[in-house]
Amino acid sequence: MAAEPAGAPGAGTPDPLSVIRTRGYAVLLVMVAALGVPISAVAFGFLALVHELQDLTYTNLPHALGFGRTPSWWPLPLLAVAGLLTALVIRHLPGTAGHKPAEGFVNTGAPTAAQLPGVALAALASLGLGAVLGPEAPLIALGGGLAVYAARLLKPGIAPDASAMVAAAGSFAAVSTLLGSPLLGAFLLMEASGLAGMMLGVALVPGLLASGIGSLIFIGLGSWTGLGTYSLALPHVPHTPQPTVAEFGWAIALGAAAALAGTGVKRLALALQEQVEQRRVTATVMVGLTVGVLALLYAESTGRNASEVLYSGQDALGGLLAEDATYTVATLIVLIACKALAYAASLSAFRGGPIFPSMFLGAAGGLALSHLPGLNATSGFAMGIGAMCVAMLRLPMTSVLLATLLLGSEGITVMPLVIVSVVVSYVLVLRLERPSAASTAPR
Repeated sequence: MAAEPAGAPGAGTPDPLSVIRTRGYAVLLVMVAALGVPISAVAFGFLALVHELQDLTYTNLPHALGFGRTPSWWPLPLLAVAGLLTALVIRHLPGTAGHKPAEGFVNTGAPTAAQLPGVALAALASLGLGAVLGPEAPLIALGGGLAVYAARLLKPGIAPDASAMVAAAGSFAAVSTLLGSPLLGAFLLMEASGLAGMMLGVALVPGLLASGIGSLIFIGLGSWTGLGTYSLALPHVPHTPQPTVAEFGWAIALGAAAALAGTGVKRLALALQEQVEQRRVTATVMVGLTVGVLALLYAESTGRNASEVLYSGQDALGGLLAEDATYTVATLIVLIACKALAYAASLSAFRGGPIFPSMFLGAAGGLALSHLPGLNATSGFAMGIGAMCVAMLRLPMTSVLLATLLLGSEGITVMPLVIVSVVVSYVLVLRLERPSAASTAPR
């Protein structure tokens, strides 16, 4: 049993313990461990390049052109260029430059070697120039595609099931620390890809191994280069008291509000996506300009930085919570409206992931509601993140963990509230989706 670690065609349903004891499974683990190192290094380099592009285009370039500070209109030309570059990559390179973010996390398998350049270039153009998306989806695709390509070079006759596990392990390695913990990446990929329905132990062990190795590589490279790990983290989390009855009421209200908002964002994104696909280049440039206009409107109406509307929001989460007192309710409402519309527009045309903008929107919504009686800022922040994440991702376990592990020790305190808000949002989203699903079912 050299090359059939799981579910080989014609072998029936294998016994997990028997599979783990095979020599082929041990070889697979060694291969995954070896591949985890270069894939994690590539993922680190990709994140570093995105970060440098953002600094170059939004900070260094305007200063080099003589502006004392970045003008509020600056995102307009950047995002028009981002739309043009992204559209050209999608149109002319093999594949579709990765999955369509408006459709959520869809398990379409690892991209082929020929499709990898398109995934990387479209993501760099989108994320580096200000689209409201995160890096997790391109990293998952790049990690899985590189792992499968390398595995086939090392072992041309690798079985399909083994190849699928190698792809999953490559994705684990690529997002190992992005969400703040290797375990969070593991839960995300398990829920998104349906690994829980497979022989979980057999499929998960290679991924956890790759994730652990990837985390070590990220930490080592971050220390060596001085660039950090690009990991989701909050530098300061205000203390929160034990949950109250009023806060459980707020959890229900926040869950319901997030479900409605998330459903609205997703439906708008899908409707815009249909229009974009009919005239890819022109429409994507127009979408980029729209995102830039929304950032300009926010900056001019509030006096704050346009960058708060742009990008994924990952780096801005910590400042949003720490500087909550500097945001008025009106400013937060304008921020939520502009960010939500920019998010929907970006989902429809650009390439990236949906996680971090949904976290930012939920956090801002929770902080806005915390100005009302009975809800403290930290609890509102956490519940908003969890409820909005599940509304956009449809991954309840990942959403709870994202909202609670991010807060460190305070996350344990607010976890019951987050669970309630996530469950309410998830159930309501599924009910809101049912009529549209039924109306599109074949007759």
